[in-house]
Amino acid sequence: MFKSKVYIKRRKELQENVKSGIILFIGNGESQVLIRDTVHKFRQNSNFLYYWGLNEPGLAALIDIGTGKEILFGHDLTTEEIIWEGEQKKLAEKAKLIGVTETAEISTLKNVLLNYRKGRRKVHYLPQHLDDNILKISELLNVSVDHVKEKHSVELTKAVISQRSIKSKKEIYEIEKALKISYKLHTSAMQKTKPGKYEYEIVESMEKILISKGSRWAYLPIFTIRGERLHNHHYNNKMQKGNLVINDSGAESSNGLYSSDITRTFPVSGKFTKKQKEIYEIVLKSQLAAIKAIKPGVKYLDVHLLTARIIAEGLKKLGLMKGDVDSAVKAGAHALFFPHGLGHMMGLDVHDMEDLGEDYIGYDDKIKRSDQFGLAYLRFAKELQIGHVVTVEPGIYFIPQLIKQWQSENKFKEFINYKKVNEYLDFGGVRIEDNILVTKNSHRVLGKPIPKTVKEIESLMNK
Repeated sequence: MFKSKVYIKRRKELQENVKSGIILFIGNGESQVLIRDTVHKFRQNSNFLYYWGLNEPGLAALIDIGTGKEILFGHDLTTEEIIWEGEQKKLAEKAKLIGVTETAEISTLKNVLLNYRKGRRKVHYLPQHLDDNILKISELLNVSVDHVKEKHSVELTKAVISQRSIKSKKEIYEIEKALKISYKLHTSAMQKTKPGKYEYEIVESMEKILISKGSRWAYLPIFTIRGERLHNHHYNNKMQKGNLVINDSGAESSNGLYSSDITRTFPVSGKFTKKQKEIYEIVLKSQLAAIKAIKPGVKYLDVHLLTARIIAEGLKKLGLMKGDVDSAVKAGAHALFFPHGLGHMMGLDVHDMEDLGEDYIGYDDKIKRSDQFGLAYLRFAKELQIGHVVTVEPGIYFIPQLIKQWQSENKFKEFINYKKVNEYLDFGGVRIEDNILVTKNSHRVLGKPIPKTVKEIESLMNK
């Protein structure tokens, strides 16, 4: 966690942006596997973490905007509880760490909120995505479970997004700490991957690195020779010569819980085939062009479309696409090969703040989400601002079921050479991803460069 002045400043800024009422924050509880004593590893709600800094279960907090009063709610362990969990800091000591002077037993929170509501004070709360927290809000505010989501405060949500979107130097430092670990994950995976090994062997070796660094996965990793499956969390395939591997994995910083999100694609044999190299070079060219285009004021939607055009041009040169490239991209024909968005915001969450609503994060009154296949999955489309951190992750995939469906429908036959495409049904996919900070006049690729040119990857894998 950061020093108390960081959290004090964040909460003060939030009060200035939400003009009146009570702001309620609900921290996460422990997630049970089966019974009370068997739980998943705890992860705090990121909005609670951002403003209150305490990474432990059973907490809540509120801010009275009218008076500036801040209260941290929690529970001091009884002697019986200490027997099982050990002695811990008192709630007042924890509050001092984050610049809060008033604390209260969490069992009193409902009555405190009731008194505010009797005084006709509006209680602001953020959208909730965990069932346990939805139930807590329902009980605390006497709102039906079905109405909790729709009654969240749009004013508070927009204020939090505006504030959290701009990353401070301290936050960038934490992201780069996570990327330092990710560098080891990816370079180690490239070196350990060999024909005859199973995917889970490499995932296990990466997990050992995380443990040794006091870190953990920022998200469930994707490590697979079935690269055409965009989110593949199964690791049972035996890797063979001729396979490509997609490694989409990231770490959290060891104490700040900030994320990294990196993807590399490499050949199991350590040497790209001609066909693999051709597709890979198209993706790499599109990624480098996208990164180069990033600067304040540029719409990320335009960067996505730039990437799509480069991919379509490259595929046309290989005979996989045909016709006018601009028309093909406008129609969405390229999405057969590039069916997802270019990237998303990143910070405390790997898909930063998307629990607050993807359309709030990535879209606004000027830019509305498209309903076109592929483009509809672009998570972030708005103008880039100084301090934004985004992922840039173009890809080309050959998804047999999608190809067969489009071909049977004669879809975009004026732009797609299905006869040629069918020669790639066993290809898999290629994705390349880095994390980019928008700077005053341009951008900066965060973290130590992880090999991504064909020459760099083959050199590392054959050391």
